[in-house]
Amino acid sequence: MKHIATRSLQVLGFVAASLVPLSTLAAAESINAKVDAALQSLQPKIIEWRRDLHQNPELSNREFRTSKIVAEHLRSLGLKVETGVAITGVVAVLEGGKPGPTIALRADMDALPVVEQNDLPFRSKVTATYRNETVGVMHACGHDVHTSVLMGVAQALASVREDLPGKIVFLFQPAEEGAPVGEEGGASLMVKEGVLERYKPEAVFGLHVFANMRTGMIGYRGGPLMAASDSYRIVVKGRQTHGARPWGGVDPIVVSSQLVGALQTIVSRQTDITANPAIVTVGAIKGGIRHNIIPDEVEMVGTIRTFDGLQRADILKSMQRMVENIAEASGTTATLEIDPGSNPVVNNDPDLTRKVIPTLQRVAGEANVRTVPLVTGAEDFAFFAQKVPSFFFFVGVTPADKVVTAASNHSPLFLVDESAIPTAARAIANVAVDYLAAGAP
Repeated sequence: MKHIATRSLQVLGFVAASLVPLSTLAAAESINAKVDAALQSLQPKIIEWRRDLHQNPELSNREFRTSKIVAEHLRSLGLKVETGVAITGVVAVLEGGKPGPTIALRADMDALPVVEQNDLPFRSKVTATYRNETVGVMHACGHDVHTSVLMGVAQALASVREDLPGKIVFLFQPAEEGAPVGEEGGASLMVKEGVLERYKPEAVFGLHVFANMRTGMIGYRGGPLMAASDSYRIVVKGRQTHGARPWGGVDPIVVSSQLVGALQTIVSRQTDITANPAIVTVGAIKGGIRHNIIPDEVEMVGTIRTFDGLQRADILKSMQRMVENIAEASGTTATLEIDPGSNPVVNNDPDLTRKVIPTLQRVAGEANVRTVPLVTGAEDFAFFAQKVPSFFFFVGVTPADKVVTAASNHSPLFLVDESAIPTAARAIANVAVDYLAAGAP
């Protein structure tokens, strides 16, 4: 009996903290075996979905084709489906055949304004308008994988619905990369529209593919995982003049260049980065139209990444002081605007993290599951985690011999090793089954 109990604890990671009866453990093991078999048979379809979505990417709040494909698939499984959530989001509910808790699984659907440079038969050639410019569109962050994986997981779990205790809410979220200027979107809008209140999940789970980790690896971290993200806009206003007579006006381009250098000193000279990492990045500068005309205005946009609220407040104060004083000293004026739609820190619930780890180790192998350092990338999954205990993890998608040189997420050369897809699908599905089984009455 001792041997059986020990093996069962290894099979069901959530048990260590909850003393689930052996009959429940056996049931979970049986369900996971069926789900794994279903996912294996679905792999060709998941890859087909992924390649189709990759070839037909859509920007944030414009995921019309994607959400239609998702909704039609979920309806075909007999799930209750809600569309138009947070503009283009899709929510579906799978009701198990037995009583139990309610959880949510989340995937994001949007792509980025990036021109793909990979030579793939299904590479994106799509263009769209972004910030009033024509841009390429690419799934340069792997959301096509997230969406197709969760579609497959929904089908696999639906195939064992009579054995499942509780309910699973599938959250197919738009606009993770940020809503267009002047619009709301993403996880924050889903929360604002009451998704969590309507469906009442007691835990939310999500994953993200990661280029800087080898295929088959799973990375996680309890507590803070990903940074808070603020977008900012600086407008420097000078006075236009001929490029041959700079003394006849006030040059906002020179002032902007001074600001770029000065902003870097906030982190390098004014912030205690031994406590937490922080970043201030200028992402774009736009000013002028002709080689011999000094413009009257320059716009700068960028991002701030922090892990601590007080640190964030200090950085914003320093930015405000620099923007105003450097502009004044140069005879220009400048304004700093912080986007109110900022992302908070992604926090993994520590207790939930401890319970999930054995499941991930079972799926990927103990040696392939490891704690990762703080990630300065941001994720609006944080809005779900603010309201409900949540767990978010990474799945590596780069062959081991290419990790060092691999293009990172958001690169036009970002490339997914599709052999990582089974690990991603089994991980999120097994986490769901184990959690439900552990919480069943």
